[in-house]
Amino acid sequence: MKVLIVEDDPLHRSYLLEAVCAALPECKTVIEAENGADGERLARDHKSAHVVMDLQMNARNGIEAARTIWKERPDTRILFWSNYSDEAYVRGVSRIVPDGAAYGYVLKSASDERLKLALRSIFVEAQCVIDREVRGMQQKSLGQVKGFSDSEYEILVDIALGLTDRTIARRRGLSLRSVQNRLQSLYEKLDVYQMTPDEGEEGRFNLRARAVTVALLRKLLNYSALERAETELVDWLRSH
Repeated sequence: MKVLIVEDDPLHRSYLLEAVCAALPECKTVIEAENGADGERLARDHKSAHVVMDLQMNARNGIEAARTIWKERPDTRILFWSNYSDEAYVRGVSRIVPDGAAYGYVLKSASDERLKLALRSIFVEAQCVIDREVRGMQQKSLGQVKGFSDSEYEILVDIALGLTDRTIARRRGLSLRSVQNRLQSLYEKLDVYQMTPDEGEEGRFNLRARAVTVALLRKLLNYSALERAETELVDWLRSH
């Protein structure tokens, strides 16, 4: 058995190495990656490797890396090990898991024994292991967020960040009409009025969207989710 650890914090990576060796004595090889981009490459090189994946990393986060790994090898078993259980990450993971895949989502606050149990359950027994707090957020996401689809949720975050319709279309790879149709659906679900577009060719941010919508979105998005979304937006703006 091979296990690939993808974690950008050296101390956390060392802790995971000890946990893997203790929980999986049958593991003969442990590979370490410092970020998601390296994780994708090493997963490709070591085709039989199972993966322990952090979620928030520079140079490609864990969701993006896992999406690529699962696209190439959908039978890969991945344990997400994260500080975060909020909706942005839970939705991000849920929408990329292949049908029938064995995976887990364990918080870094979990006990040593909980982590070791998850490692064996996922990598040896092919079971799914989801921490209770994360499971609760999954249920909230499915049942209490007014039926938003994943694509609507992404646009919801973009609106909360104050992006214009045109910039959302560029960021998400959609037509302007598709974005506007999804926004109309969101406005109806949020029970707010249709706002008059004021898009400009050079405009990126729309202050009227930020002013009207953020108060509503705070009921749906916690602060940490919005804060990380802003960080991801900054990275996107720098690359475009």
